[in-house]
Amino acid sequence: MGKSKKLFYALATLMGAIVIISNYLVQHPVKIFGLQDLLTYGAFSYPITFLITDLANRAFGKNVARKIVYIGFSIGIFLTLVVSTNFSDLISIRIAIGSGVAFFVAQNLDVSIFHRLRKFKLWYIAPFSSSIIGSIVDTFLFFSIAFYATELPWLSLAFGDLTVKLFVALVMLIPFRLFINKIKDYEPLNKKRV
Repeated sequence: MGKSKKLFYALATLMGAIVIISNYLVQHPVKIFGLQDLLTYGAFSYPITFLITDLANRAFGKNVARKIVYIGFSIGIFLTLVVSTNFSDLISIRIAIGSGVAFFVAQNLDVSIFHRLRKFKLWYIAPFSSSIIGSIVDTFLFFSIAFYATELPWLSLAFGDLTVKLFVALVMLIPFRLFINKIKDYEPLNKKRV
């Protein structure tokens, strides 16, 4: 198996794993420092999905990045439904639906924005801008679908999660910068960079 296919499978598998982990962690508020009404642990893991999408986009182009999103979506949603969804609990079902909708919309938006901005000479414009916009869309779609009209303080949780996601998006520029130098020699899987 060539380097390109190994990278493709690694990114797709990692995407699915991060979705599963994040769907589990979003159900658990951060209870230290009195943050239980402001933050869930999912805010720390989920922004990694944007790093994965952006690396795929940089290495292979937008079409392959979308394939990784679809594979990650399929793996993540299937295993979330099987492993962590309690079908007798409406909130658990809403979390699964909210996660799927938010992930699909935000990741595809990230791919499109990154693709349009990748031409800028400053390397950080595309990954940072696409991750910020994707995080905003993802957060408000997820929290409104999963928790609207429940007893949970979903607005404050959404803003808390978004604050952490924006910070993590900034931090994710470090591994992005380190990895883009290593992926420059990858050939697109479909031989046509789009």
